[in-house]
Amino acid sequence: MTDGATADTRTGDEGRADEVPSALDVLHSTPARRYLSPEPIPDEVLWEILDAAVRGPSGGNRQEWGWVVVTDPQVKRRIAPWYRDNWERAYGHRREEFLAGTAEGLSPAGFRGAEHLAHHLEEAPVWVFPVLRGAAAATDPRTGASIYGAVQNLCLAARVHGIGTSLTTLYAGHEDELRALLGLPEDALTMALVPMGYPERGRWATPKRAPVEDVVHWGTWGVHARR
Repeated sequence: MTDGATADTRTGDEGRADEVPSALDVLHSTPARRYLSPEPIPDEVLWEILDAAVRGPSGGNRQEWGWVVVTDPQVKRRIAPWYRDNWERAYGHRREEFLAGTAEGLSPAGFRGAEHLAHHLEEAPVWVFPVLRGAAAATDPRTGASIYGAVQNLCLAARVHGIGTSLTTLYAGHEDELRALLGLPEDALTMALVPMGYPERGRWATPKRAPVEDVVHWGTWGVHARR
């Protein structure tokens, strides 16, 4: 394994559950995990993960955010169909193309994982919505962008505990209904949905990426030589 064989044994991964991965191990091996078990996440573990999330970036250290944790099955059942409708419009109607590898955007394996999540979203035991105050009427596309660093803290901390996550916005288009359902302030905007759970399938692998030398530019765009 590329992650130092550190994963929780409940995931079926190699390694010992009592080994704590290094920071670089975690950074290199936190892919989206979309096959999630309904097994509950202990409250003390969830609080530790959330406490790590709020140590992440906040523009001007204003911390104009909130983190809404959803575990109520009825709330999930209200939101999940919105997600599936958007999934179908964006990807699902091209299922055969994606599975044949003739469509860009998702590999066949990536499509199967994303499709599974769409159809089993409410089975993830915990959902977290990062919420930003003052963003509901914003027109600047960078408004509150620093919150995504804090969201990544959430995902990395979950990884340390053997808990899988993925970051998605496919529920979008129902913000007013979601605001009412979650009791959000009028000026608040949800910035993502992060379903969390112990992985049922897969492993903590290094995501496939282009070589770093191909995407790093020294000084000006197009200069790839290492210093």
